Formats: sequence, C-alpha cells, structure tokens
Amino acid sequence: QVQLVESGGGLVQAGGSLRLSCAASGRTFSRYPKGWFRQAPGKEREFVAAISWSGGNTYYADSVKGRFTISRDNAKNTVYLQMNSLKPEDTAVYYCAVGTRQVPGTAYDVDYWGKGTLVTVSS
Repeated sequence: QVQLVESGGGLVQAGGSLRLSCAASGRTFSRYPKGWFRQAPGKEREFVAAISWSGGNTYYADSVKGRFTISRDNAKNTVYLQMNSLKPEDTAVYYCAVGTRQVPGTAYDVDYWGKGTLVTVSS
C-alpha cells in the first residue's frame, strides 16, 4: 500500500520557521517529481512548491518565493519543505504530492496525495 506521510506541522509565531517532511512507503518515488500544496480554511487547495526527481529544478508559488525551500533525499524517499519567515496567511493544511507524469504544478498533475499536516501561524 502506497503511503505519503507528512510530519513537522504545528503552531508557530509569525516570523518563525518550520520544516515539513514527507516520507513515502510502499513504493519508491525517487524517479518522480514531488511537490507541496496547501489548503486554508474555506479556500481551494493551492500549489506551494515542487521539485524535479533529481532535485535540480525547483518551482515556487509567488507567495512563498524567497521564504520556503523544497528539497528531497531520494535515498530516504523523502521530500522536505523548509518554511521561514512564516506569516499568518501561511496557515493551512499542507499536503505532500507526487506526480508520475509531470511536475505537480496543479492538483490535476498529482497522482498521489498525503493526508496533510496542519500549520498554524499566529500573529
């Protein structure tokens, strides 16, 4: 059974940092691009960041560019999202995503989802 399990979410004050991790089990995703999406209360799920299978190319939403960094460790079948300078508007459930066809830049591109981890940024 394929599972993507996120961890690292929690409550942090504005300006603080968190590091999210997403570990895969049941299948090796080292040859596939991965990404992070988020969904705030009452809003649609939106793209946050993505990374190519090699880690050589990264992509970010304008709202997080310069503050968030996506990375991966293929040996550990894990993708990370380092989040710095957090803002209250970053509050959301963050979802790990894997695209087997292309870089997951939209929900349509995602073939596997994690169950999400909640990030709450207080002002």
